[in-house]
Amino acid sequence: MQNDSQDISPIFRIDVSQNAASEPQIENSREHHEQTVTLLLEQLVVGQDRQNELLEEMVEQMGANQRQRSNDLNNWKQANPILAKRCKAAAEALSQVQTEFLHTLTFEVNDNYENMMDGEFVMNEFVDRFGPRLAHLNGVLQLLSQLSSGAAPVDQP
Repeated sequence: MQNDSQDISPIFRIDVSQNAASEPQIENSREHHEQTVTLLLEQLVVGQDRQNELLEEMVEQMGANQRQRSNDLNNWKQANPILAKRCKAAAEALSQVQTEFLHTLTFEVNDNYENMMDGEFVMNEFVDRFGPRLAHLNGVLQLLSQLSSGAAPVDQP
C-alpha cells in the first residue's frame, strides 16, 4: 500500500523549521479550504433550489388531482340532486348507527380488556366481531358523506 496521505490536501500545513516561507503555504491552504467550502455551499443551494422546484410541482399535481375530483363530484351532485339528498339523509342515519356501534364496541373493550390482554383467543374474537363491520361501516359512511356534502336537506324541494 502506497502512502495515501499525498492524495489528501491538508487544511493547514505547519512547518516547524525556521524557514519563513511556511506562512504562504498556510495562507494558500486556507484559501483552498475557503474555496472548497464555498463550492460545497453553492452545490447545496443548487440542490435545495431543485428540491423546492420538485416540491412545487408535486403540490401543483396534487392540487390539480383534487380540483378534478371535486369538479367530478360536483357534476355528479348536479346530475343527481335527489340522490345526493338521499345520501345526506342516509349519512346522518348511518352516523347514529355508527355511534351506537361504537358504544357497544367500547363497552366490550372496557368489560373484557383483561381477557384480551391475557388471551389471544379473546382478542381475535373481538377483532373478528368488530373489525370488519367497523371498517365497512366507516367506508360506507365516508362515501355517503362525500356524495352528500353540500346537498340540501331532505325535506326541501
